[in-house]
Amino acid sequence: MRVLSILFYLFLIDTALAQQTVKQQAIETLRKQILTQADWAMQQAPVTVTASSSSRSQGTIHDFYSEGDYWWPDPANPDGPYIQKDGMTNPDNFVAHRLAMIRFSKIIGALSSAYVLTNNPRYVTHAFNHLQAWFVNPATKMNPSLLYAQAITRKVSGRGIGIIDTIHLMEVAQGLSKIEHAANTNKQLVADIKNWFAEYLNWLTTHPYGKEEMEAKNNHGTCWVMQVASFAKLTDKQNLLEFCRNRYKTVLLPKQMAVDGSFPLELNRTKPYGYSLFNLDAMVMICQILSTAQDNLWEYKAPEGQTIRKGIEFMYPYVADKSKWPFKEDVMYWPNWPVAHPFLVFGAAEFQQNHWFQLWKNLEHNPTTEEVIRNLPIRNPIIWF
Repeated sequence: MRVLSILFYLFLIDTALAQQTVKQQAIETLRKQILTQADWAMQQAPVTVTASSSSRSQGTIHDFYSEGDYWWPDPANPDGPYIQKDGMTNPDNFVAHRLAMIRFSKIIGALSSAYVLTNNPRYVTHAFNHLQAWFVNPATKMNPSLLYAQAITRKVSGRGIGIIDTIHLMEVAQGLSKIEHAANTNKQLVADIKNWFAEYLNWLTTHPYGKEEMEAKNNHGTCWVMQVASFAKLTDKQNLLEFCRNRYKTVLLPKQMAVDGSFPLELNRTKPYGYSLFNLDAMVMICQILSTAQDNLWEYKAPEGQTIRKGIEFMYPYVADKSKWPFKEDVMYWPNWPVAHPFLVFGAAEFQQNHWFQLWKNLEHNPTTEEVIRNLPIRNPIIWF
């Protein structure tokens, strides 16, 4: 038993050293981009949900509002409810709040990454200007709920499916965790921001929309767990962290991943390539957020043999050479994928696969296509190591 304990301890040391090596390589790959983006972020004033509104929203100016991406006017009934065209984004939908949240995520991700690199307190000060505006200032803050997300014109005022829009708060939460102990941090402000996330967690786990999204059988269910895990880690909700670990092991991995590492539910969509990448990124982030020495999700094997490593190994060849993709092409944005996906860099760190890292290193780290950014919430990997 003592020998096994020593071997396990040595394994943990080796794993930590491997992750540290990949982290340093990632820092060197991204250093120039991080500092450039942080310079941009330092020039930005806060813009929250209160800065824009839609007459179609049934909420207040403090309520996040968005409209279902794939819903369009019905040519046969122009004044009736919108109809669905799966995978086809309607460019006339209201997206201002989503874009503001993505911008917010970019700003906090850039500033917290720059702080990790430089330890410069000016990045912390400016980050808290934005955090206070979004979560604390009564005039500009967002309500900690998502009652009016992905509404459908003349059909529903909001849907549980809209919860996926707040995946872009994950790098905000993680960024806060990296700057909260800086010398120039206002501890009361940190507490107030964490309280907002605690209230949002309560809504996510108790409101019918949240419960409905948790039960979603595809990437939506994955992203619910990913978000809850991220926010629960920030607010130290150990019961929710354990719930998410169990959800990954008993629901997500065994019911979404096939034995070969693919995601059949995503492959049956109209954008099978993009959705497979997206769902794999989300599952990898769940492993990155929730794994502990006592409960390592990276190594967990479902009853039929599914593992997160199999998922990465399945997608890797089609990221390295998309022309080998054996399934149908995505109906939209096919040319815009892949980019520098987090599953490659975190998988490389965990499993010591240098070719995964090299592929990640050579892919696009600063995508500009709106749809790609919307489905790539983790863009600042160094704050996640």
